[in-house]
Amino acid sequence: MIGNGSPKGAYSERGVGHGYSLMEPGKRYRVIKAFKDFDGQEHPVGEEWTYVGTAFLSYDDGRSIFVSLDGEKEWHIRMQDRAEEQGPILDNLRDYIAAL
Repeated sequence: MIGNGSPKGAYSERGVGHGYSLMEPGKRYRVIKAFKDFDGQEHPVGEEWTYVGTAFLSYDDGRSIFVSLDGEKEWHIRMQDRAEEQGPILDNLRDYIAAL
């Protein structure tokens, strides 16, 4: 992941703590098939994080996935739920991540 993350609570304290697809807040996940997010950041096989929550911005089909790598900081994975962007990844998320 790019950057140092945001302080704990930056996203989790803003009402994003609900499930999405197979992910449930507080549970750990591992990337099992590499993918690139909206910002072009690759999430390689083996990357692990705790799912914090999600948000959706309907005006641009933006799906934000909030995670924590270390339990102390939070990261924002930006995705766009359109066929020409990350829509196929979001539609088949079980092919890309697995619960630990």
